[in-house]
Amino acid sequence: MYFFKKLSGALSLITVITVCFFVASNAFARSAPESFADLAQKLLPAVVNISTTAVNKKATGKTPEIPKFPPGSPFEEFFKEFFDKNRPEQQRKSTSLGSGFIIDKKGIIITNNHVIQDADEINVILQDNKILKAKVVGRDSKTDLAVLSVETSEDLPFVPLGNSDKMRVGDWVLAIGNPFGLGGSVTAGIISARGRNINSGPYDDFIQTDASINRGNSGGPLFNMRGEVIGINTAIFSPTGGSIGIGFSIPSKVATGVIDQLIKFGKTRRGWLGVRIQKVTPEIADSIGLEKAEGALVASVSAGSPAEKGKIKVGDVILQFNGQAVKEMRNLPKIVAGTEIDKEVAVLVWRNGKMVEIKISVGELEEEQIAKKEIVKPITPVKEKQLKIESLGLRLGDFSPQIGKRFKLKDIEKGVVVVGVETGSPAFEQGIRDGDIIVELGQVGVNTIAEVKTQLKDIKSRGRKTVLLLIKNISGLRFVALKFIAE
Repeated sequence: MYFFKKLSGALSLITVITVCFFVASNAFARSAPESFADLAQKLLPAVVNISTTAVNKKATGKTPEIPKFPPGSPFEEFFKEFFDKNRPEQQRKSTSLGSGFIIDKKGIIITNNHVIQDADEINVILQDNKILKAKVVGRDSKTDLAVLSVETSEDLPFVPLGNSDKMRVGDWVLAIGNPFGLGGSVTAGIISARGRNINSGPYDDFIQTDASINRGNSGGPLFNMRGEVIGINTAIFSPTGGSIGIGFSIPSKVATGVIDQLIKFGKTRRGWLGVRIQKVTPEIADSIGLEKAEGALVASVSAGSPAEKGKIKVGDVILQFNGQAVKEMRNLPKIVAGTEIDKEVAVLVWRNGKMVEIKISVGELEEEQIAKKEIVKPITPVKEKQLKIESLGLRLGDFSPQIGKRFKLKDIEKGVVVVGVETGSPAFEQGIRDGDIIVELGQVGVNTIAEVKTQLKDIKSRGRKTVLLLIKNISGLRFVALKFIAE
């Protein structure tokens, strides 16, 4: 009896485990759709093909005269046909195809800027093959987005923009577009990665997907399973020109703000801070006492910029802007660009070993924005003196006419001159070369080798293993962190 009770209990346990396994397996199976047909049928009418025509004008020579032959001669027709085919053309038309999608029933269409760039004529082809002429509402080359409009008496099918921030790696997505000019084509895949930087512009933040994207898909939508546009298909990585499962889409979170501004102003209005920044490396973080290698290190500040007016200094590390954390250097331009013009925001910086909060009034970035050089009186040249720093592999000198002539330097504004770099030293490995100027050492300005000595002594007394230098050369200003080596 006891045996049967134990057996019965064991069977019950097996049954429970089996049921749990079945439920879990069934739940997993349900997460992968059996078909995308219903969703595709619903979305296809709002996806359009975009055909553009550009006229390239070319200089031409004089048209040669056709030789005269007796009327009715077979040579007359032959030469007439030959010269007609080979007549110098004054204009040459080129066409291209892309994709787009409708976001408003009155005919507002989104596509890539590169799809309609330099186009003299833009036609939008609906799913029912109806052709509508389109005009450009606005375009933005930095994010590669464009807004078009068409005139129609009928309400057009449209799709909503979703929130790409809610998407996770592994989520299902659907891409619809016009690959190779074939018309509405649907492909499915998953999100492979987020926040991709493909060096296409200052605001790169792409969604990577393995849904097939090919030539002609540019400007088409990437949908989530609710039928919301969470990306605009823009680029592919491919050694062959065809899809290998690595496609990139502009996230809807990035696109939404740009689209709104293009519709409202016909152009984008981006926030402007007025700083040149560089990455915070572990060595730089250590040299300034920052716990983590994060934020954006300010290498220079433009004269008259919001940053200068707000007292941001060279050497500050911007860790937070308008309540948003700056985890990496490349985060800052996107955060600033998306901030409202003239808004006063709080900026949290790391300065001289502590957090400092600064108030900044955000400016507007202009295309022709050029940083004005700061006017500083040059220091008085002094007799040539040199200092050898074995622990850094550097030899430095106070500026003098002799040093200026040797390295083709005019009277320098401030700093000491690098007159020698030991091959294989930390300084050499970091690209410091003869003729470079050290403006700051440990975030303190230095104008003489005596000041360099004092500052180095202070840095070493604090137990620092690295020292932060602000270097100036023909390429501009940059920070370099050097590890001390045994002397």
